[in-house]
Amino acid sequence: MAPDEDIRWLDDEERAAWLNIVRIVVKLPTVLDAQLGRDAGVSYFEYMVLAMLSERRSRTLRASDLARVVNSSATRLSNVVRRLEQRGLLARLPDPDDGRGTLVRLTDAGLDLTISAAPLHVQTVRAAVFDPLEPGDVQALHASLGRILARIDPDSATEPLPIEVEPTHERAQPTA
Repeated sequence: MAPDEDIRWLDDEERAAWLNIVRIVVKLPTVLDAQLGRDAGVSYFEYMVLAMLSERRSRTLRASDLARVVNSSATRLSNVVRRLEQRGLLARLPDPDDGRGTLVRLTDAGLDLTISAAPLHVQTVRAAVFDPLEPGDVQALHASLGRILARIDPDSATEPLPIEVEPTHERAQPTA
């Protein structure tokens, strides 16, 4: 038997769906980066770092937990944290519970930026992702993406994120 006889090739519908996923994975970050760069002076990744910290009552996370939450390598996160710290948006602090660890804290300026960026960012997310959907599509999309995520990142389904549900502010809901 030839090696590729065991391969389950994608049928036409699967191939079309796969190519749409690839296009979205490539294009959506570009759309979000452009909007956030124009309106808030940060990249999408930088915004996610700020937004994840804004959802903590303490506005603080261990750097290793923050890296996991934003799906980043320690090196990439360290570089971004350094840049955001230089802009006064974050502060790095020694972890009192672990002398080897570092805490990352969202400053008041970082919270203000996150809150002010949230409305236009959510508007962009809604326009790009949710407005094109029909009623009922969001539930199906959420379920389908959840199953895919559980397959490619099993820890995401079993390991709770170190995020508190209630943000410390009431002016906006920054995560999107």
